[in-house]
Amino acid sequence: MLIVTDLDGTLIDSRSYSFTAARPALKLIRELKIPLIFCSSKSRAEIEVYRKKLKNHHPFISENGGGIFIPHEYFSFPVNAERHGEYNRIILGRPYDEIRNQFMALREKMEVKVKGFGDMNAKEIARLTGLTTTEAVLAGKRDFAEPFIFQDETDAAFLQSIEQAGLHWTQGLLYHIMGNHDKGQAFDMLKAFYQQAGGILQTIGLGDSLNDLPLLKRMDHPVLIRHENGHHDTRIKIPALLKTESSGSAGWNEAVMFLLKEILSGN
Repeated sequence: MLIVTDLDGTLIDSRSYSFTAARPALKLIRELKIPLIFCSSKSRAEIEVYRKKLKNHHPFISENGGGIFIPHEYFSFPVNAERHGEYNRIILGRPYDEIRNQFMALREKMEVKVKGFGDMNAKEIARLTGLTTTEAVLAGKRDFAEPFIFQDETDAAFLQSIEQAGLHWTQGLLYHIMGNHDKGQAFDMLKAFYQQAGGILQTIGLGDSLNDLPLLKRMDHPVLIRHENGHHDTRIKIPALLKTESSGSAGWNEAVMFLLKEILSGN
């Protein structure tokens, strides 16, 4: 079995960034020795903080599938990837500088009031996201994608111009402009390594927003976490989708405990 999860608004609450309510399920996962894969829009630096907090030593996926990071010797066989610090890294995204330059060019061409992380200092990112200033510094360390906001109403023409430029956009808590990658593509590559290592019987995937759709579509047991406003993302419509009653980490705990009970009992 393999569990793959988004972070913001899913395993961790969207504003407090707490995972306290998920502790019972996290404990059960550790006891069952089920790999827990973080698959987030967060930067590598941000995800590493949660890996340490949760004592998670498994591979992870950053920036909506832009990069896959596999600890050295995690698998018993060689992984075709570049060495990057303590990881083997597989890059699916385009370099951040390239994405940032395209973002600025499109903004000027379309004359749209949009603001990316590259336009903000740590204090501004912190005010926007609810992160601490220290956490905001890590959020600004981008490798593959530029988070951004519309300063006025959402401009559909600007989003369309991103696609016409050969790039893509998605949305979680914020909008993101990026290359031709997504969470689902990255998971497919990582899943192949687990299959080579001995196979995966079933997969559970959890997310809360549009950027999680490519991942959830590939899961045996897709889970949509309720937002803190009491609603689910209506753009996510796939078969066998489990929608939680609770939001954030409480909803995550609710879904994981239920599914593990069902799967382990053979239902």
